[in-house]
Formats: sequence, C-alpha cells, structure tokens
Amino acid sequence: MLVHICCSVDSHFFISELKKLYPKERLVGFFYDPNIHPYAEYELRYLDVKRSCDKLGLSLHKGEYDFTLWMQAVRGLEDEPERGARCENCFEMRLEEAAKFALKIGEKSLTTTLLTSPKKDFSQLENALRAQCSPFGVEFIAPDFRKNGGTQRQFELAKKEMLYHQNYCGCLYALAKQRQGRGFVDELMSPLSHQILPNSIEERTKLFKELGKLEKRGLKFKLEREKFLNYRLLSAKITADKKPIKAHIMFYSHFKLQKSAFTVNLKDGQGGVLKILKDELVFWDFEYFNGLVRRKFKDFNELLKKPLSVEKEIKLRTKHFGAYNLSPIIICERLPQGKIEIFAKSEIYFDTRERLVKEANA
Repeated sequence: MLVHICCSVDSHFFISELKKLYPKERLVGFFYDPNIHPYAEYELRYLDVKRSCDKLGLSLHKGEYDFTLWMQAVRGLEDEPERGARCENCFEMRLEEAAKFALKIGEKSLTTTLLTSPKKDFSQLENALRAQCSPFGVEFIAPDFRKNGGTQRQFELAKKEMLYHQNYCGCLYALAKQRQGRGFVDELMSPLSHQILPNSIEERTKLFKELGKLEKRGLKFKLEREKFLNYRLLSAKITADKKPIKAHIMFYSHFKLQKSAFTVNLKDGQGGVLKILKDELVFWDFEYFNGLVRRKFKDFNELLKKPLSVEKEIKLRTKHFGAYNLSPIIICERLPQGKIEIFAKSEIYFDTRERLVKEANA
C-alpha cells in the first residue's frame, strides 16, 4: 500500500494505526506536497517526515516540488476558505500524482495521512481519493482514525515523539489569511544576510537537525516551549543628501518613527560613534564596530554579506547598552554626513518557540 504523507504529526499516528489495521501489508511512504510554501518549510517538513518514517521502519519516496503546477491547479480559488474548493483541487492534484506513483511502483492501493488531519474535511478527502484512484485501477483506502479520541491520541503521540508541529497547513493563501491581522507574514521573511532569525523556518530546521543527530547517538533530550520577545526589521532605507548609503542594522533596532530626518556635521561624530536624540538613533562606523568584535571582518562588505549571528548581536548590544535596550544601532562604513533621512519599519511582538534541552548524560 502506498501512503501519501503530508506531515509527521499526521503521518506518525496514522501509519501506526494503519499497521495495526493491516498487519500483513507492506507500507511505502510518498511525500508529495508542492502546496507547501515557502520551499524552506517544505524541506523542514520532509526532514521530520523522514525521521518519523525511519522510526516506523517505512521506506520513503520524495515527489517533485512543482509549486508552479500547484499554483495553476488552484488558480482563481485564492480567496476560498479552508475546506473549500481550493482544498478540493489541492487534494485532487496531490492524490492523482500519488495514484500514478502507486501504479508506477506496483502498489495496488493508496491512502493519505491527510485523512487524520482535524483541519481537513474527511468526506472531501475520501471523495478525492476515490476519484483519483479509479482511473488507474488503484484501490483507495480511507480509514477514519479521528474517531473515539483518535485526534487526542494523535497529538499525545506527536508530543511524545517530539515531532515538528507546524502552525499552518502549508498553503500560501491559507497562511496569508491566518496572518491577516498581523501586518506581515513571518514565514515568508528571510534576510539577504542569511542571519538565522529567532523562530524562523531556518531556526526550526537547525533545531530538528540537531534533534535528529542526538536521537541517532542515543542521547537524551527534551523540547521545552518558551515565550520571548521577537523582532523583525520589515524595511529600511537610509540616505545622505538624497543618496542611499549602505548600512547594517543590528537586531532589536526598533524604529518608533517610520521617517526620521536630521542634519549631521563632521564634528558630531566622536570616535566613530554618532548619537541622535530623534528616535534614540546610534550610528557606529565600521572601524569602531570592528574593534568591538576584535577585527572579525576584513572589510565592510564582508560584514554586510555575513554579519554576526543574532545571538552575538544581542550580546554586543547588551554589553554596551544594557538589557532591554531597543535603540536602533546602525553600522555604516563611515559615519553619515549632511542631510540624513531614514525610512524604516520594524515590529516587536510576543512569540513562542521550542528549545532543545540536553539532559545530563548528553
């Protein structure tokens, strides 16, 4: 039997129950989910699905990530609600490919772990399975493991196995609606500098890669959830006499004003540091900053391409300005001169993330 897999939280429980229901059946996993966006999230979910399948002794095949094809399949249905026509088209596209793959590798039946997702319509999925399996002569299997407390047991198992529990189904349009009141979509943000931002997809990927390594080594650990104050720089542009200047803005630089304008004279900068009362701005020139970090960077461009990690920037900020400081710290190659304008927008917000805690013998 081919099992189409959507995510580890759904699949781990579903496959465990499927093994009980079909003890003599050979189960093969197929991860085909081009609906997941962005690509980094798709890779993170595959990473944890692979980990889950390894635990369950299942071979796993990875389908093609054809996001363009998925976009075409749901075109015109962008504003449909969850469980609406967009979901129906999405299921049909993915299950059609799964049915084709089942035929290709000689499997005679097909099911999907989507059936156990409490956010999906069971009848819609059952109908999609039936419709897509029929043309290929593949038998469809649609067990309902949600009944009799199944959903509760599913989440208990996911917690016990420390599986990656995503906070949206994967679809770009559902994600946008889910984050509508926030003003920005965190999952779609990734800095050009490749810094790993707190609670970003990249940080979660790093966490679950480390978790997998500890498991393979047989070391004990646990996941703990913590609340913290997160930050995102949404946009920033700095000009001197109307000409844009290069700059690196340190983490937790919060701009209360979306536009600041002031004039700087040569005498204002003291020893590579410039402080402006408006919006509590602080400028460091590259030479001053590089001295603080023991000449880590050969030149300013290296800093722009590969800055300090977020953790090191926070330590540097705390060391020189104290805890809870949110003043914008802007690093330029040279201190700006003339008429300076800053157009910037940032967000500080409460967030929750998982933290890996190694136990004594780890």
